[in-house]
Amino acid sequence: MSPHHYHHRNPRALLTPAMHGVLDRMARLGHLPMHALQPEQARAAYTAGAGVLELPVQTLARVEDFSIPARDQFALPVRLYAPSSAVLPVLVYFHGGGFTIGSVATHDGLCRRLSHLAQCAVLSVDYRLAPTHKFPTAHNDAWDAAQWVAHQGGTRGLDVGRMAVGGDSAGGTLAAACAIEARDAGMALALQLLFYPGCAGHQNTESHRKFAQGFVLEEPHITYFFNHYIRTVQDRDDWRFAPLDGKTADGAEVDLTGVAAAWLGLAECDPLVDEGVQYADRLRMAGCRVDLEIYRGVVHEFIKMGRAIPEAAKAHADAARALREAFSA
Repeated sequence: MSPHHYHHRNPRALLTPAMHGVLDRMARLGHLPMHALQPEQARAAYTAGAGVLELPVQTLARVEDFSIPARDQFALPVRLYAPSSAVLPVLVYFHGGGFTIGSVATHDGLCRRLSHLAQCAVLSVDYRLAPTHKFPTAHNDAWDAAQWVAHQGGTRGLDVGRMAVGGDSAGGTLAAACAIEARDAGMALALQLLFYPGCAGHQNTESHRKFAQGFVLEEPHITYFFNHYIRTVQDRDDWRFAPLDGKTADGAEVDLTGVAAAWLGLAECDPLVDEGVQYADRLRMAGCRVDLEIYRGVVHEFIKMGRAIPEAAKAHADAARALREAFSA
């Protein structure tokens, strides 16, 4: 099939039958689009729907809520998951939601599954959200949490010598940026686990055009989230917001040499897929070990739709295998 022909195809023809069914059901529900809601309403709507398509809840030996101090002394809520009371390697996890919605609660099912499947501890971080807390608060909270684990995690029975960072969507952005911070700080990370991360400062790739409408994460949502989070247009060009094409304080593209090995799980029918592939390429060019999986015929958020979308369980298993391998290396 020529690229020209492919370009003119109806992108919905790429979807799996199950994915089509989910999107049709969502359309029939006729909820107000998220970008028509106030941030508090959007947060409530996302929370209400978060568990609807999730796989059954995995029980674990340890689930503990506590808080850790951020740099401004804010008590950052976190939830620790572990399959046993043994000293275990740890994944520090940042939820998705465009820096505006989502929470430890909305990603509870996912974190439980990753903990169980990878037989590791997962520390899920409730970083502060926009628009109350604008860029770079989420980044700073994420990095503060990662540093706390590296320095204090032993007090919670974590093997801080075997530590990974991970996240989905905006949480993937936070994890990728934390991996760069960790390299700069000389902190060893076993892996950065990125589910369809946001990587670019400007939404101008082919996939942003092709999947702009009708694929769960729509162009108006992205604009809505980012307008809540960024303070000025200059923030879009900061590497902490855009690890792919963002710049450092001296105006240089951020150097990725020496950052942690990466596993990326992308959705084929996702506005963010192109920038995810481009970020994987940039990491490889910098000499990083990269494992890239593209799940065909599914959309952004698919990893939280395991009851309806078989690719979700596949992605969970693939991510868990990457964690196990990284922790045993």
